Amino acid sequence: MKNILFRADSSSLIGTGHIMRDLVLSEQFKNSNIIFATQELPGNINHKIRDKHYTIETLKSNSIETLIELIYKHSIHMLIIDHYDIHYDDEKVIKEKTGVKIFVVDDTYEKHHCDILLNHNLYANTLKYKKLVPPSCELRCGKDFMLLREEFQVVKQLQHRTINQKTTILIIMGGADTTHININILKVLEDFNTIKINLVTTTANSQLNSLKKYINNKNNITLHLNSDKIAQLMISASFAIVTPSITVNEVIYLNTPFIAIKTVENQNEMYHYLGNNGYTVFENFNATLIKKEIQKHLSTADVQLINFLNLTSSEKTMVLQWRNDQNIRKWMLTQTIITPTEHLYFLESLKNRDNKLYLLLKQDFRYLGVIDFTNIDLKNRKAEFGIYANPNVKGMGHLLMKTLIHYASNTLEIDILSSTVLKNNLIAIKLYEAYGFTYKHINNAHSHNLFYMERNNENR
Repeated sequence: MKNILFRADSSSLIGTGHIMRDLVLSEQFKNSNIIFATQELPGNINHKIRDKHYTIETLKSNSIETLIELIYKHSIHMLIIDHYDIHYDDEKVIKEKTGVKIFVVDDTYEKHHCDILLNHNLYANTLKYKKLVPPSCELRCGKDFMLLREEFQVVKQLQHRTINQKTTILIIMGGADTTHININILKVLEDFNTIKINLVTTTANSQLNSLKKYINNKNNITLHLNSDKIAQLMISASFAIVTPSITVNEVIYLNTPFIAIKTVENQNEMYHYLGNNGYTVFENFNATLIKKEIQKHLSTADVQLINFLNLTSSEKTMVLQWRNDQNIRKWMLTQTIITPTEHLYFLESLKNRDNKLYLLLKQDFRYLGVIDFTNIDLKNRKAEFGIYANPNVKGMGHLLMKTLIHYASNTLEIDILSSTVLKNNLIAIKLYEAYGFTYKHINNAHSHNLFYMERNNENR
């Protein structure tokens, strides 16, 4: 049996992320003796280590000499360092004096003297470490090495994301909320009093009493303290407000829409990664800008999507009436009137067509329109689509497009969307252009009447 020593801390100042991810990492060493060397700092979560029945060696300081003594005391085979205050020179001394295998968890592209380096964040780039670690160092970088608790993997398998009818916002600003902005965010959300708010924090939060006092008598806010149901809260949320930290790995894994607010400098790499890849991220808390972004999310968050396979009889009739309406039909590639028999046959055929998906949009008590996906190719992450609005409701184009793109990206995980449009359908063409669709050539005998338009989310 191998003896593995983790060196990490948690506190109201440091936060809880190091210990939490190390507990996930420890699961990879099933047949090993796990020991944690950690300090009893104010607001620590060392109880999480005890819950795992691991041995804890309590440190009085961040002394490297003490750490070396523990390596000898427990005959350690591998030392795992997850600590911003242990640097290259410290690691070199430990290696020279003990010969122990050193495994470093890193977020910030620092120089290290180690045998294995793990950066499990989405932005991690192996090439950036080539001159920062010894040539023999094994590099484990990026999403293939993401540290996710088992609860996230279970929820991912059991639940398929849909857009909720009831808007729910999830707030996770770190287990300790070291910059104390939870209440500031809640104040921004006061203007949206019809939404439900789930706020996650831990007993490491030094402002916990103030937070409890603020949310007292606010029935739409639920405080989740030391929760072990984070994955369930994430997948149930309409969108989340988080820090650009390891929490981003989790919300992206579960396809939960989010905005991120940077709170500390060690989040810089994730901050820049998100900004460069089209995600919404703020360098600091700005109530006005954040409120505007929340308003954008709310425009689609309370839309209910109903699969055509689940339509009621009245909804089936309603959709057929829309489809046959002259103002809808004239813009379709097939403009013939559909009979009720043909309509029912089509709906029944969808049960056996995995590459087609038709969705009816409903908001509050209003039916708004239809979006459809055809030729769905999940392997290559692409699909064709179509939209049409309820002919009795005006101005639904932008909501239909926002919902379509949101669903394609976050539920189907599709990057490339394409559609064929009649050249004289100028309203649709202008709408598609507004959402980043560009023209593509198609080899079709009737292409002189058509435009083929495509949007690639990978490049956005």
